[in-house]
Amino acid sequence: MDLYSIVKTLHIISSTVLFGTGMGIAFFMFRSHFTKDVHEKLYAARNTVLADYCFTLPAVIIQPLTGFWLISQGGFNWFDSWLVTTYGLYLLAGACWVPVVWIQIELKKMLQIAAADGTQLPARYDRLFKLWFMLGWPAFLSLIAVFYLMVIKPL
Repeated sequence: MDLYSIVKTLHIISSTVLFGTGMGIAFFMFRSHFTKDVHEKLYAARNTVLADYCFTLPAVIIQPLTGFWLISQGGFNWFDSWLVTTYGLYLLAGACWVPVVWIQIELKKMLQIAAADGTQLPARYDRLFKLWFMLGWPAFLSLIAVFYLMVIKPL
């Protein structure tokens, strides 16, 4: 296998990790919202934050590095409209993801306090959770659009 194929495979795997981990942790975090058990919510929040650090963050770094290398080595025009669109969509997804990570950490902190003290979650928890949920949609839809553009490569 040549270097281009290796980097392309790494690019595809990291995109799968990015998208799949995002879907998985969003599912578990969302589902935990519907339980009254603070410990279940905390378990989901802890693992969501951990998964973002272990899987999402490396994929977020690998994606543009491999993508830019593939563009330069594959003979693509850096400014083809489909590529410029993917840059913007990726940045949009990232602009949503950064506050989402912060929100997840904040939710985890509130859950840790409530679990340790046996207290109710503050109203801030629900507000931040709603914001977390809303920010997930543009990130999710942006990545779907990037996948589409990567597959069809329109001229």
